[in-house]
Amino acid sequence: MTIIVTGPPSSLSGADLTFATAIRLPSYRARSRTLRALKRWALMAGGLFVVLLGILIAPLPGPGGIPVIAVGLMLILKSSFWAKRLFIRAQYARPKWVYPFRRLMRKKPEFAPVFWQQALRAEKVVLKRPRRRLTRLRKMLRRYFRKLFR
Repeated sequence: MTIIVTGPPSSLSGADLTFATAIRLPSYRARSRTLRALKRWALMAGGLFVVLLGILIAPLPGPGGIPVIAVGLMLILKSSFWAKRLFIRAQYARPKWVYPFRRLMRKKPEFAPVFWQQALRAEKVVLKRPRRRLTRLRKMLRRYFRKLFR
């Protein structure tokens, strides 16, 4: 963007002359490109920090490190082109594993349904059909709330 300033020159006194000086300012596009790059690097650094934090938390009892690492990886995925390419490859190779992460990265993520879906999958892998309780629990809660709100 160029701004042209017109007016009397300050060095020549008394002369009735005008001059034009071109002042070059950084364009809006260049500034927005710089801000985008800065935001990408900040997200990448934040994601790496969260992943390292998750690795430190992982030895503690419970699954505390795994969700923290997943959040850090999602931050890296939002800001890195190479991570996006790897994510797409993983999506083609293992769609059932990648789908929950895709749902969590939407603009309005649905935490409860993703958690429930993963709990059902884990139950299906670990327990045989007669011992599965989550599906029956959901049906029982549904009936209870339908009766309650009639």
